[in-house]
Amino acid sequence: MRQAVTVSLPEELAQELDKLARQEKISRSDLIRESVRSYLFVRKFRALRSRLMVKAQAQGTYTDQDVFDRVS
Repeated sequence: MRQAVTVSLPEELAQELDKLARQEKISRSDLIRESVRSYLFVRKFRALRSRLMVKAQAQGTYTDQDVFDRVS
């Protein structure tokens, strides 16, 4: 089920949105939908990463190199 949402954008942002939609050959709605999906994914990823960092640091893992060393 779809739900319509009205969003107000400053003129400059709306122009950038339309330009990108034309370049990508997708509709404005599709571009906004994908942008929101990506934003929500990143938020979930950051929240998960924050929770896992506490556990990782408790085990002495602080950097990407530490992770690489542990799995190699």
